[in-house]
Amino acid sequence: MKIILAGICLFFSTFFSCQQRGGDFKTVTVDEFAGLIANPEVQRLDVRTVAEYSEEHIPGSININVLDEQFAAVADSTLQKDKPVALYCRSGKRSKKAADILSKRGYTVYDLGSGFNGWKAAEKETEK
Repeated sequence: MKIILAGICLFFSTFFSCQQRGGDFKTVTVDEFAGLIANPEVQRLDVRTVAEYSEEHIPGSININVLDEQFAAVADSTLQKDKPVALYCRSGKRSKKAADILSKRGYTVYDLGSGFNGWKAAEKETEK
């Protein structure tokens, strides 16, 4: 019996320790995102290019381009790990990459699934 239990414990410890941990973040709708960013404790992050951000963005957002090779380092020096991060890109693809990177680094992350395009289509507030 002890051998069987030891084998089971070894199997599960090996199984779980060898798995690569994926990012743990939540993808949210436009309305959920709006509710999240209504809280001043939630950090707003635009992960598009500087040019995209300069054209128009969600008020109060900071910009860190996820395509920049220094994205993680800049994020770590700019964001606070003890406060949630609500992030977005244009359509939702780049933000998934950013959300994965940040969640693996210990941030609590919420991703706007439809991106800035969805935000604008819902006629939510933007600024230039």
